[in-house]
Amino acid sequence: MDFLIDVHLPISLSKFLDRQTNCTSIHINQILQKWHTSDADICKHADLNNLVVITKDADFKNSYLINRTPKKIIRIALGNISNTELLVVIEKYLPFILPLAIKNNFYIELNHEQINVTD
Repeated sequence: MDFLIDVHLPISLSKFLDRQTNCTSIHINQILQKWHTSDADICKHADLNNLVVITKDADFKNSYLINRTPKKIIRIALGNISNTELLVVIEKYLPFILPLAIKNNFYIELNHEQINVTD
């Protein structure tokens, strides 16, 4: 499972995932048209490269539910929190997230209390 981190999340999340997993992670600001990349282009790139999009953007949830793209998405629904708090929550849920790599499609929503998975 490899990750594509959306623009509204810190590059430190990408670096954290690289250190904590056997996965590769890249931040959108490092590829394509950086922070100017459209959601449609992010979806296309993620699907072509079998990447899991990690985002705070509800538009990706809608895109997944209506168009099934991106095929794999993790939505962070934590509100405004510090980068440190974000990494703590991600670390807490990694054991549940990583086994999902075998699935072709999934939508995960993380909040402080729970993880919700939709196929």
